[in-house]
Amino acid sequence: MPTVESLLTAVFLPVALGVVMLGLGLSLTVGDFTRVLAHPRAVLIALVCQVVALPVICLGLVTAFGLAPALAVGMMLLAASPGGTTANLFSHLAGGDVALNVSLTAVNSALSVVTLPIVVNLSLVHFADPAAGIGLQFDKVAQVFAIVLVPVALGMLIRRLAPGFADRMHHPVKITSVVVLVLVIAAAVLENREILLDGVVAVGPLTLLFAVISLTVGYVVPRFARVDRRRSIACSMEIGIHNSVLAITIALSPALLADAEMAIPAAIYGLVMFLPAGVFAAVLARRARSGAASLPA
Repeated sequence: MPTVESLLTAVFLPVALGVVMLGLGLSLTVGDFTRVLAHPRAVLIALVCQVVALPVICLGLVTAFGLAPALAVGMMLLAASPGGTTANLFSHLAGGDVALNVSLTAVNSALSVVTLPIVVNLSLVHFADPAAGIGLQFDKVAQVFAIVLVPVALGMLIRRLAPGFADRMHHPVKITSVVVLVLVIAAAVLENREILLDGVVAVGPLTLLFAVISLTVGYVVPRFARVDRRRSIACSMEIGIHNSVLAITIALSPALLADAEMAIPAAIYGLVMFLPAGVFAAVLARRARSGAASLPA
């Protein structure tokens, strides 16, 4: 498997993701976690879809497409990644329950510290050489915890102790983190462009298909379970828009998987998912407007 050893991927990419998670923490309160108790059905269905259904669906897809082992593990890593903060924006555009999105992102990020290494380890054993052993052992799981949850907790602490400062810093931190992440990931992609370009044809259509399936499952399953439309939209966006940056960081970081080929699915998904997510949001928003217009005055 091609490894990645550079200051860029070892230091700057995890730091950039940490800044993103800090920005998420600045927007969260304890109430965002406890709010899930008010909508237990929607939250439980969303988590089951995220943690169980999507990895199983992804396993079927990568098997059907006959992906190379590293690409298959990369797809499973993407499927196990929690929802991204971009889901909040698309949920707002589609008329979803954004507050539920925030709560789902918070709970999903915390849960992924446990579920993501399990999925990655099983995928490595299944698709790669079983003799190679487990890829994310306890010390590496601890690093995932540090990258994901520690900055979120720090941001929440800052918000609790200095809410005015947190409000002022939320947008600057968010903008800065996005700019830094784009630059760091672009540099990482450029650094590994030959490996990435080789995998575009093999995995590009699959990432697009997976995005469509994720969005559809995230909406249809809650609706069948009698979750109302706005919360179903929130579930759809949370389940359908994965945190590709987290998957890229785990794949590229020399302290974690250190495999540029495993980062290909997440890197491509991070580009192509905007199309199905945008179309899905537009269709749902139009249906919501049509439904509202048909109601009696």
